[in-house]
Amino acid sequence: MKSIGIGLIGTGFMGKAHALAFGAVKAVMGDVTAPKLALLCDTPLDKAQDMATQFGFARATDDWQALVTDPSVDIVSITTPNHLHFEMAMAAIAAGKHVYCEKPLALTLDSARQMASAAAAAGVQTMVGYNYIKNPAFTHAQSLIWDGAIGDVVHFRGWVDEDYQADPDLEWSWRAKISDAGLGALGDLGCHLVSMAYGLVGPVMSLIADTQIIHKTRPHGTGRAVVENEDTASALLRFTNGAQGTIATSRSAWGRKNRLAWEVHGTTGMLCFDQERMNELQLYRNIGPTAQQGFTTILTGPEHPPYGKFCPAPGHQLGFNDLKIVEAAALLRAVAGGPAAYPNFTDAAAFEHVIHAIAQSAQTGSRVTL
Repeated sequence: MKSIGIGLIGTGFMGKAHALAFGAVKAVMGDVTAPKLALLCDTPLDKAQDMATQFGFARATDDWQALVTDPSVDIVSITTPNHLHFEMAMAAIAAGKHVYCEKPLALTLDSARQMASAAAAAGVQTMVGYNYIKNPAFTHAQSLIWDGAIGDVVHFRGWVDEDYQADPDLEWSWRAKISDAGLGALGDLGCHLVSMAYGLVGPVMSLIADTQIIHKTRPHGTGRAVVENEDTASALLRFTNGAQGTIATSRSAWGRKNRLAWEVHGTTGMLCFDQERMNELQLYRNIGPTAQQGFTTILTGPEHPPYGKFCPAPGHQLGFNDLKIVEAAALLRAVAGGPAAYPNFTDAAAFEHVIHAIAQSAQTGSRVTL
């Protein structure tokens, strides 16, 4: 393939992240088929045209249905609000397009599974925006666990907090409405933590959980509107390998900007990580005299692929948008005939099964078996 045509729907924060990733991926990775920024969609049309010029796309449209059937488009990138993911992705799959969709896949688990089944049946490649698991620090942690560096994994503890909904006077938005956003903190933040727990420890077997709406109404127009989904959630987990775990998430945690942190405890040591220090991994092993034992700080560098594709020097650090480039590269390789991208729609549906089970457990007050 000489090039792979990209169609982008949406030009917000994540739309720009996708545009930056596809614009830089060939220069960074080298081995991927060059993406062609073919068509951008937003509304109104004059905004789409302005953003196409800014992002480097050849053409613009205000009709997403025209984009998903356009012959110049091979990959459809969906970066719209959550309630639009299902219809857009299903239309793109029906048109034989590969799909790069931001998380969560859909408002409901049933819809996410339908998307996964449709993609598998059509034989198209898919990628879901769980970019934090592309961090070289995370993949190195996986390698350490698989190599037995901390013995048998026995416990996972994780939390992901932000404060973008902490202010009770913040204006009501679509994020507070189930029919537009689906789940709240779980769908926006908690699913990222689940993707990491899944990659470090494995599938979840069962859980019991609780959720809370802290700010039950928010200013809207001349009055106040009801907040329908959770601000916080917590759960006790049991993994299929027998390990136990706890996870918690909040979108109303003052002072936290992107604190996605976890600890993995093993029989001979532990690993810990904090997304606010995303280029560092902490490793403890009970090796040698007790007086000499302590945590080792591992700074990511060229020895932790694909860090070296970005920078030849350790400690110079990668960022959020760099991880989107890693995602884009995985999808381009898959479309060109390489290994399937991870996580695809099927993988993401498995992650999102956990967050919906947390919501179900909180509603029923009972342990849920997945």
